[in-house]
Amino acid sequence: MDQLAAMRAFVRVVETGTFTRAADLLDMPKPTVTKLIQQLEAHLRAKLLNRTTRRVTVTMDGAAYYERALRLLDELSELDSSLTLAQARPSGRLRVDCSSSLAISVIIPALHEFHARYPDIQLDLGLSDRPADLIGENLDCAVRAGEIVDQSLIARRIGEMQLITCATPGYLARYGTPLHPRDIEDGHQIVAYRPALGGRILPMVYQNRSETIEVTGRYTIALNDGMGYLAAGLASHGIMQLPTFMASVPIADGRLVPLLLDWCAAPKPLHIVYPPNRHLSNKVRVFVDWLAELFARDEFVLSRGAGFPAGCKPSLLPVMPAPSPQRADQLSSSSSA
Repeated sequence: MDQLAAMRAFVRVVETGTFTRAADLLDMPKPTVTKLIQQLEAHLRAKLLNRTTRRVTVTMDGAAYYERALRLLDELSELDSSLTLAQARPSGRLRVDCSSSLAISVIIPALHEFHARYPDIQLDLGLSDRPADLIGENLDCAVRAGEIVDQSLIARRIGEMQLITCATPGYLARYGTPLHPRDIEDGHQIVAYRPALGGRILPMVYQNRSETIEVTGRYTIALNDGMGYLAAGLASHGIMQLPTFMASVPIADGRLVPLLLDWCAAPKPLHIVYPPNRHLSNKVRVFVDWLAELFARDEFVLSRGAGFPAGCKPSLLPVMPAPSPQRADQLSSSSSA
């Protein structure tokens, strides 16, 4: 028996919950995975998994073995990589998930620079506002805005996304211009954003020096995708809150008018997340560092800072530098403002 192969197969089965998905991720036939697990159980003289036709669950012995196997595999991976990480040229396929709006507005236009720096990395960029299953979909990392829901993930905060309230000139000619956040709830329509998971319409949150206000207006359309949300606003379906990196061009060319400039919309943190108990490969490390660098540049920030009120302008920048990696639950508590 190849004990390391059996150990890796067992860890994959536990993480994915099925032999089929584990076999796909390991790129080996399902019968081979099954045989490796059987050989491992025979070698250990212990039952590690309970199998039914519908699911696979871990026994108490299996849970204990999983934790130790995971640590051992991580140590072996670190041992292998430590000898080559410093001089190795990052290469290979990098699977990243990101919201379509952030990717289209910010990341994709700058990728020529990333590929010039790291020409041997092939980037597979999945675009969706739906939180991806990093382990189940075999992703290396994901870029996420807002609070981290999955507390098992490791997260690095790479910036802060600021929102601004906007509407089209045509909408304002028909419904008037709100002068206070509460006006949105009186005689106005909004473009609503409903997350793919959770189902609740997100409120518009406003802050000034003395108070915070949450607003939920009436809507005729709700969307779960950022680019669709922008399209609905540009079609005059209502007032919306946009990230400044999405709003700057339509504001500059007159398609959108910024509103409520005496109020700052509450910012959202930006994180890169990746699975726990996994070695952070060189290709992931350089991509994370590049994104943090991209979001922290002065010229990047200034190019999206025009047209906003002097009192709020510093916090209306789309991204700001952020601390080093730490547990997602620590990040969530520190970024709940």
